[in-house]
Amino acid sequence: MMTETEVSVKPRLAFAGVGWIGQSRMKAAVESSVAEITVVSDPSADCLRDAQKIAPGSKACLSFEEAVTTPGVDGIVIATPSALHMEQAKIAFEHGKAVFCQKPIGRNANEVRAVIDAAVKANKLLGADFSYRYTAAFQKIFETIRSGKLGKIFAIELKFHNAYGPDKPWFYEKRYSGGGCVLDLGIHLIDLMLYALDFPQVHTVKSNLFYRGKPVVGQEIVEDYADVSLTLEGNISAHLSCSWKLNAGCDAIIEASFFGTEGGVTMKNVNGSFYDFDAYQFRGTQSEQLVSPPDNWGGRALIDWIGKLSVSSDFSSEAEEFYHSAEVIDRIYGQQ
Repeated sequence: MMTETEVSVKPRLAFAGVGWIGQSRMKAAVESSVAEITVVSDPSADCLRDAQKIAPGSKACLSFEEAVTTPGVDGIVIATPSALHMEQAKIAFEHGKAVFCQKPIGRNANEVRAVIDAAVKANKLLGADFSYRYTAAFQKIFETIRSGKLGKIFAIELKFHNAYGPDKPWFYEKRYSGGGCVLDLGIHLIDLMLYALDFPQVHTVKSNLFYRGKPVVGQEIVEDYADVSLTLEGNISAHLSCSWKLNAGCDAIIEASFFGTEGGVTMKNVNGSFYDFDAYQFRGTQSEQLVSPPDNWGGRALIDWIGKLSVSSDFSSEAEEFYHSAEVIDRIYGQQ
């Protein structure tokens, strides 16, 4: 007999926000046959129609409130604009649903803390789409970092440049987005850095933020270029650069490199791709390729969350990890 905190072997999910990213995650769930998609919600009738092609037989509704109150739903996958994440997650928890949310969970650390606290209060599982953790390239360099083969790690280089930038107007208004390229792109690499090193303390943060080549002045302008220097516990120096619409000569530059006294590792995108990654290990002048494409990683964070939900909907302390990257980003923006 199942306990009150258990759900069906194949969880029943509602998807709130079924634009491009929401539909992408739905396809991953459907193709993996790990969940039943029972509800899709979005204010766009076109998006709902496309979503129901992916999940035939699902109930379509225009409002989040209708989705979250539909009987029989075990969890909500939230892929709506960032300004809605905190309130929608809290409402879902109040209705006894587990939550998987697109990053960022909140526009600042206070909002992220409020979501985690709501999950604790409801004792419900909280997941976030930090999808780059699940690439084969990062998994391989993570394994090498944790093995100690690199010796003492003392330097980290992080880059995420997107030659295009977001196509939705709300990304460029801070009251809706919470921030610019750092919160959109840099958050992934900050999460990888902290996760790889088991969440060390961040001692200092120095940031230079720009919008169209000029320093960001005021709180309402979001940055389209950021250059950030950090010092971490253990005398580790880290550097992050990220941007939208950079004249980079390719679609994207995505790299995460860790250097130690005995070697180094890196994951980097291939030929400007947003999806294909290589991983390398360095020893002096020698370079060994560890991983190469293809790697269908886009939906793995969601699949992992669904796997946990199929066993228990109870809160997991792993969700506390999400607060650490939010706290660093607040410091980058000078909000702490």
